[in-house]
Amino acid sequence: MLIGLEIKNFAIVSNLSTEWQNGMTAITGETGAGKSIAIDALSLCLGGRAEASAVRPSSEKAEVCAQFDLSALPLAQAFLEKNMLNNADNECLLRRVVCKNGRSKSYINGSAVTAAQLKELGQYLISIHGQHAHQHLLKAEHQLQLLDAYAGHQQLVSNVSQCYKQFANLQKEFKQLELEQQQQAAQKQLLEYQVAELDEFALQVDEFEQIEAEHYKLSNSHTILATCQRELQQLYESDELNACSVLQHSAQQFAELSQYDESLASVAALLAEAAVQVEEASREVRNYTEQAELDPARLTEVENRLSGAMDLARKHHIKPQQLVEFHHTIAQQLESISNNSARLAQLETEIATALSAYQQASEQLSHSRAAYANTLNGLISESMANLSMENGVFEIALTQEPERAPNSLGFDTVSFLVSTNPGQPLQPLAKVASGGELSRISLAIQVIIAQKVTTPTLIFDEVDVGISGPTASAVGKLLRQLGKSTQVICVTHLPQVASSAHQQFFVAKEIAQGETFTQMLPLNNDGRINEIARLLGGDNISKTAKANAKELIMVHH
Repeated sequence: MLIGLEIKNFAIVSNLSTEWQNGMTAITGETGAGKSIAIDALSLCLGGRAEASAVRPSSEKAEVCAQFDLSALPLAQAFLEKNMLNNADNECLLRRVVCKNGRSKSYINGSAVTAAQLKELGQYLISIHGQHAHQHLLKAEHQLQLLDAYAGHQQLVSNVSQCYKQFANLQKEFKQLELEQQQQAAQKQLLEYQVAELDEFALQVDEFEQIEAEHYKLSNSHTILATCQRELQQLYESDELNACSVLQHSAQQFAELSQYDESLASVAALLAEAAVQVEEASREVRNYTEQAELDPARLTEVENRLSGAMDLARKHHIKPQQLVEFHHTIAQQLESISNNSARLAQLETEIATALSAYQQASEQLSHSRAAYANTLNGLISESMANLSMENGVFEIALTQEPERAPNSLGFDTVSFLVSTNPGQPLQPLAKVASGGELSRISLAIQVIIAQKVTTPTLIFDEVDVGISGPTASAVGKLLRQLGKSTQVICVTHLPQVASSAHQQFFVAKEIAQGETFTQMLPLNNDGRINEIARLLGGDNISKTAKANAKELIMVHH
């Protein structure tokens, strides 16, 4: 529940600090005094839209702080724990700062957060019902939410939602694969041809580089062999003169000279070693020429292989060295397309299973809704009678539509029907109920639901517009009854409603030095009597008005 609210430089508020109690709190004041200012500030603090106009003129920034006791709000506690924003004392401090340029900063328990996080937490703390909030009651989806909230079968609702999500995800995957398969039909045909062609050619890793080198060698084999034979003659085999015999002769000459000068012995040794090296090299050349043979058939084979690789590379606009990798890539693409057909068949089975699970979960939810709808019909009809609709009859029409396209809420359609006069047939709310009646029915439903489920602080901003007399008294009693199970804050102009509250604030506006200031003052018993007397009889408060005001307050105590 809300336990404290501080407002600084917000709209026409300069500085305001208020403490709040459990039960029902009424906020009253003169027209134009800014009775809704606290609610507007709370809306901002709970993640509402921040605008520069919210900052009081001549101020740099507006600031709103709201303190809550979370002892009875497990969803709020769970949110804080999940986001690591909780503290040890089950209290929560929200803070929103808006600068005059329109930018804002948000804080939860002193930690900076986004406005979206503030808004998400806000839904677990406060529920604000404005003058037109009852219009939501005309929407089928909202009607279904109210029924589910009263039933409290959240697990059944969650089961349907999860089953639908599973079904929808499988459907989405199926449609995506089906579309891909249609788009890939032509591509598959091309890939099959390309892969078959590359499979047949079967180029191996590094093979192109190897055959390229072999082709270069084979195409120059005549030159290699002729040169080897010519050089072999000059190195060793020529009878007239060869390098080996020249070196041997020179080595012998220097060896003989070394007996005269020993320093020439090393020259003789080097020349002898060179002769041995030439002889060895000649032997290798001879072996090469004896083993080497011209192979025109192999040259043709290599040329054909090389030419085939280059033709394929040109066809696919890649380098020949990239053919093996390209072959592997398109083979994988083809396999992926082929696997789509198998996955589609598998998905059809999974979708059928998911649909069956969804229908079963929806059936269970539908049975539960029907049971609680019957209970709610009697309770709301009884509450309508207490709100000056003595002949009112309320009924929730629940229709199963198993053939309806699956959705997260199940296959029920709901319609709130009402009859406000004897003999009048039950008809949808929008066709029968007036604005005032809608407001009262909405209030009756809210009271019934709040008594059954954990409800955050409820704020009613002049929801009693358009009613008076006994109906206003009945609304006041209902709001007070609601205050027994949850904190209720009500902005009102009706003395019957204000007198029903457990406590009351008075909003006053004053102008000083050309500036407007708004104050929000807690009223003691005498102050409440004077304010309710003003609401009864206007600014000139008579003894009779005060006596009536005192009597109105006493009725509820």
